[in-house]
Amino acid sequence: MPILLVRHAWAGHSKDWEGDDRLRPLDERGRRQAEALPAALAGFRIERLVSSPFLRCTQSFEPLAAALGLTVEERDELADYAKRKHALALIDELGDTTAALWGPASAAWNFPSSSRSGTRRAISPRS
Repeated sequence: MPILLVRHAWAGHSKDWEGDDRLRPLDERGRRQAEALPAALAGFRIERLVSSPFLRCTQSFEPLAAALGLTVEERDELADYAKRKHALALIDELGDTTAALWGPASAAWNFPSSSRSGTRRAISPRS
């Protein structure tokens, strides 16, 4: 089963945010992108939503979670400060579950090929 890697929606530039970056929310553009995510992923049977605990990441999944009747699982392994090996271990832990998740760029965009029959696909709501 596929694991979908979803980049968080737009939250402005971190250099323009004066507070704790973990609390940087989506802006209006990002909220529109997040609202479009359920339609963009409608062709996938998603069973889990796993996210970095950063606010912009969980907010990106809120419309999808509501549409699918799922909750967003927050995992530190997907935070910006997490090590790539921990994010990869989480992916392996998910096994054959069809999950959409957001992780740090170093992990999300550089996954090795899967040895399982499933696939890993990167999706960005920012396009």
